[in-house]
Amino acid sequence: MQFFRSVGLIAVGAIAASGAWQALDAAGAANTETYRQLNLFGDVFDRVLSDYVEVPNQEKLIDAAINGMLASLDPHSSYMNAKRFQDMQVQTRGEFGGLGIEVTMENGVIKVVAPIDDTPAANAGILANDLITHIDGDQVRGLTLNEAVDKMRGRVNTKIKLTILRPGRKDAFDVTLTRAVIRINPIKSNVENGDVGYIRISSFNEQTQPGLEKAINKLKSEIGDSKLKGYIIDLRNNPGGLLDQAISVSDTFLNSGEVVSTRGRNASETQRFSAQSGDMADGKKIVVLINGGSASASEIVAGALQDQQRATIIGTRSFGKGSVQTIIPLGGQGALRLTTARYYTPSGRSIQAEGITPDIRITEDVPPELKGQDILDRGEASLRGHLKNSSITKEKTGSSSYVPKDKAKDKQLKAAIAFLNGEKVEPSPVAATTKDAAQTTGEQKATEPATQN
Repeated sequence: MQFFRSVGLIAVGAIAASGAWQALDAAGAANTETYRQLNLFGDVFDRVLSDYVEVPNQEKLIDAAINGMLASLDPHSSYMNAKRFQDMQVQTRGEFGGLGIEVTMENGVIKVVAPIDDTPAANAGILANDLITHIDGDQVRGLTLNEAVDKMRGRVNTKIKLTILRPGRKDAFDVTLTRAVIRINPIKSNVENGDVGYIRISSFNEQTQPGLEKAINKLKSEIGDSKLKGYIIDLRNNPGGLLDQAISVSDTFLNSGEVVSTRGRNASETQRFSAQSGDMADGKKIVVLINGGSASASEIVAGALQDQQRATIIGTRSFGKGSVQTIIPLGGQGALRLTTARYYTPSGRSIQAEGITPDIRITEDVPPELKGQDILDRGEASLRGHLKNSSITKEKTGSSSYVPKDKAKDKQLKAAIAFLNGEKVEPSPVAATTKDAAQTTGEQKATEPATQN
């Protein structure tokens, strides 16, 4: 069909831009069904252009078609047009404009995975699991995740109104925020108890490893080697980020051994990443804190240090995202975020739709006004079209994501400090009603489960 040869190249832009149309053309000679389906798309597109009640935006139609194709694969594959690709590049560099929240799409509305520390969203009291139903009075339902994120981003110092539906609260309410330049400083550190180095990693971007090294050296200097009992690496509510940063952070505390392996569709695509000699912690004890908001790259770090018996994991079960996305630039046409591999911890386990189980399970005491809001009822396993994990018999859901702002009330942090000081730490009892059984986050590798804005 003459029309399709001109428009179809755009409609399957990912294929055309990668120079693979010839391969598809050859395959079509032996597979007439493929051509029939592609021609069907061309027919539908042509009819929409000619007969729709209003003149449609062709670029948006193609964008939606490509995203629809990718969304049918799994929840983490998507197409980024040139603008969104540029936004993503800025984000991974650690600086972008917006509100400072990690979000995902659930049941047609925007779900907050976690607010980023010291941002307008965090300062306004936005919580994990909040649902954003309206942006400046306009319904979110009907928008894609990228479209909603675009609406939340804007010029610095401009205001935006979000309508929030919070679990456990009867009525929706409005929150007005002022957009700001979001500079993600992924590392924060301080001394705890006079002899413990505390390091909070909030995301994995290009600033993570340099910031980590700086924090370790600072803590060594402040505490002194003879007094330093160990380190707490806090990955709670860390939604993930760049794969290479997760590998580098793990390597920081290991002298040798495998960190993670990735396995694609073909056996030849398997890659193994190993630690290099040099443990910056000098063999000191390490505790890694995780919870239901710890996903993807966070799970790589926790899994590597757990399997290599280098750290003790304390908290609640992690999110359970065990796939890796490759960012594939498409010239001037944006980029694909395509799931290309699953990752496996050093022992060969996949945490897809299962999560990392802590060595010592400690739950936080949730204040009465937040009861029912601290459970991430639906993790990776609840996402439509998620990859299945053939190594488990039952996918699992639910893990607490609540972290008290007052450190004096932070049971997980207190347990970590006690453990590093040689005290016996008893796990939290498993209540009959708890859902903390598990959670049912050039080319650039990314593991993030959510979108920042």
